[in-house]
Amino acid sequence: MSVNDLSAVLWRERELLELLTFKLEEEQLLLAAGRSRWVSHASREVEQVLERLRSTGLERAASSAEVAEEWGVAADAPLRDVVAAAPSGPWGEILAAHLTAMVELTTHIGALRDENDRFLRAAAHATEETLAGTVGSPATYDASGASGSGSDGARLFEGNL
Repeated sequence: MSVNDLSAVLWRERELLELLTFKLEEEQLLLAAGRSRWVSHASREVEQVLERLRSTGLERAASSAEVAEEWGVAADAPLRDVVAAAPSGPWGEILAAHLTAMVELTTHIGALRDENDRFLRAAAHATEETLAGTVGSPATYDASGASGSGSDGARLFEGNL
């Protein structure tokens, strides 16, 4: 593989990071609007993009290792070190631009993820409170099978007290 191949993989990874940003923002809009019916679909789409990012990340690592060795850097060196070792010419600037864009995207993605997590926690808490408020005192049944409030009359309990 060549540095050109590495650049192509980095472009694909950037596009996937942008798609992930979109999907997280979409999920956030659904959460903010209270459209919980579609949140599971949005979350599934986020997972699908993450899976594609994992495989592209592996491809990037392989491409980066080959370029790193070609430029005299350890094969397991991070992309930042590979960029720093680039020979003079346009590749150093191109790879640095990829790296900068990817760092910005991942920072934004982390913020979106945290905000969506807060939305989900708030929704879960609101649901718990709603459910707790709907559970009243247990009703009893009279001789005819009708539900009663349980506050009038005597009750018979079986068991050891």
